[in-house]
Amino acid sequence: MQWKTSEFDEKANALIGAGRQLSAQGMVPATSGNLSARLSDGNIAITVSGRHKGKLAPSDIMLVDPDGHSLDGQRPSAETLLHTRLYRRFTEIQYVLHPHSVHATVLSRLCGDWLSLQDYEILKALPDVHTHDCEVRLPVFENDQNMERLAEVVDACLDRMENPAGYLIRGHGFYTWGLSLEDALRHVEAFEFLFECELKMRELQR
Repeated sequence: MQWKTSEFDEKANALIGAGRQLSAQGMVPATSGNLSARLSDGNIAITVSGRHKGKLAPSDIMLVDPDGHSLDGQRPSAETLLHTRLYRRFTEIQYVLHPHSVHATVLSRLCGDWLSLQDYEILKALPDVHTHDCEVRLPVFENDQNMERLAEVVDACLDRMENPAGYLIRGHGFYTWGLSLEDALRHVEAFEFLFECELKMRELQR
């Protein structure tokens, strides 16, 4: 097919590998989560709706345009719009990852509108963080099946933030992104460690 370029194949294989890695870590159970990559022409390779991310095949990666419309006849995830908005906002990022980990899901239900992360050395794994002595704030959005409405809420909040590295959706999971797949996966791992630490701290403080 005309849209299936060598660059698409390369990005699709990268997403397949990322899906297996995240699945092995228990972050994308059942058919949850979605993964995407930007192509040089502005289109986006993204996981097809309803696929297990640990068992992805090349046919499970589809192509959408910058507005999230399918270019190959397959059905994209309902959350594709959240990916396309991030690529539009952050023109330099190349990958967006959306895991549904246990720690992120549970912690999001215990937080208010924000999660504050402070005094953890691993914060330095996040972009533009050079010391543990800082605060990284993640917005927590209410889950919503209306993706256009949720995307507008997310956009309005990110407009007010200087350099966000991710966000949580309550009872759902989290989004993060990176200049490369290695960066995005590092952010996932760092956030997951931080979420687990926060949950343990809350248990100890009871």
